[in-house]
Amino acid sequence: MSQLSSNNTRIAKNTLFLYFRMMVTMAVSFFTVRVVLDTLGVVDYGLYNVVGGIVVMFSFLSGTLSTAAQRYFAYDLAKGDQARLQSTFCLTITIYFLLGILIFVLAETFGLWFLQNKLVIPKDRISSAFWVFQFSIVSFIITMFAVPFNALIIAHEQMNVYAYVSIVEVVLKLLVVYFLILFSSDKLILYALLLLIVTILVNTIYILYCKRKYESIRLRFYWEKKLFKEIASYSGWNLFGALAGVFNSQGVNIILNLFFGPVVNAARGIAYQISTAINQFVQNFLVASRPQITKYYALGDSEKMHELIFQTTKFSFLLLSIITVPVLLETPFILSFWLKEVPEFTIVFTRLILINALVDCLSYPLMAAAQATGKIKYYQSIVGSIMILNLPVSYLMLNFGLSAEAVFYISIGNSIVCLFVRLILLNRMIKLSIGYFFTKVVLISFSCFAFAYVIPKVLTINFQSNVYRFFVSIFTSTLVLTSVTYFIGLTNFERESIQQAFKRKFKKYAEKNN
Repeated sequence: MSQLSSNNTRIAKNTLFLYFRMMVTMAVSFFTVRVVLDTLGVVDYGLYNVVGGIVVMFSFLSGTLSTAAQRYFAYDLAKGDQARLQSTFCLTITIYFLLGILIFVLAETFGLWFLQNKLVIPKDRISSAFWVFQFSIVSFIITMFAVPFNALIIAHEQMNVYAYVSIVEVVLKLLVVYFLILFSSDKLILYALLLLIVTILVNTIYILYCKRKYESIRLRFYWEKKLFKEIASYSGWNLFGALAGVFNSQGVNIILNLFFGPVVNAARGIAYQISTAINQFVQNFLVASRPQITKYYALGDSEKMHELIFQTTKFSFLLLSIITVPVLLETPFILSFWLKEVPEFTIVFTRLILINALVDCLSYPLMAAAQATGKIKYYQSIVGSIMILNLPVSYLMLNFGLSAEAVFYISIGNSIVCLFVRLILLNRMIKLSIGYFFTKVVLISFSCFAFAYVIPKVLTINFQSNVYRFFVSIFTSTLVLTSVTYFIGLTNFERESIQQAFKRKFKKYAEKNN
């Protein structure tokens, strides 16, 4: 129990560092989106999102290896095998270098052809879109090369590094906004160029930190056929799952462009900006928890692994609900207060994407558990096949004349099906209890969410949309959610742990002031 408590303390500490990072980046992100949208205009903002999305579609290649790197690094650290960690790290560097060449070729051939021949782009912005595409390619490849270094930091559970680097990153992004307002040249090209410079500087910091902090890790090209086959086998099936994930997001973005043009892409881009910022509440907790899930599996401790999966799922959903409920209640007010011009569809897109995020939130710990086992052949082939259906179904529905928001309803349905399938597969892989998951995690989590949404909705139903109603909604939903969570959502052990933590803090504070 003491080991579990120590690990949970480490997770909590790392989560706090990541939350500090999130609060800073979220505040700057919302400010910069407002200024960038106003400076670029709706069309150019939509173009940046869809053109950059073509490059992001190649992320299924790098994303696959990123998951593999995190898994193998954490596994080697749990086993205390520094020699193997060194070999694995150097091999991933070599693979990413070769992968960068491949992505560059694909982007400059297929990607460029698709940009020039298929996307809906105003004629006077074709040249600007071309340069945005080129800068996005370089930015993506640089970010991709830094992935093994980020994976190494995560595997060592040193999340404070992200918090510190984020301060540098947000300052640079604020300078981007300043220069965007200051100069009168083509602002779309300037925006893409400045973001490329920020990407170079931030990833350079991560690389230099790893070289200084982990002196046992040597940066060199390395090749080992046996280890490559092992990572390739693991990554091969992840590749299919990652491809499905990219099609599920960026593929749909491109379809929206083909049917409705860049204005709808702008609305989707804003909605996803909100969703991404809010989702960081969950991702921070998951990033801190994922290495522990892998390490418990490596040590063969299935009981603690299952317990951590259940706790992570429930707490991540409730953490996401704290922010999501007020936004769902007050979406029109928030958007009109935040943006000078709210593009059509933004309100409904935002609400649907946040609902989808809540459903996906229940699946994230299950994904981490599946990755920890390394036995992902059937998992990825089945889940990936279901996920990838989102793209053709969305295309068909839009072709039949449905409105733009139909693709988000399809995505929500797809996420629900994937959740059920993941549970069935993990029950077979690690004997995870489906009944416990639904009764003690899903049912309790959604009950807390329902109370937190319905009560403020009823209380403010006759209020006018203004700042007063906004704060009433925030206060009421937060109070209801925290109260219901404490009395219904937590187990006796979890309540006792919270009580003991508060007692320790109070005792420490009292001793300090005596």
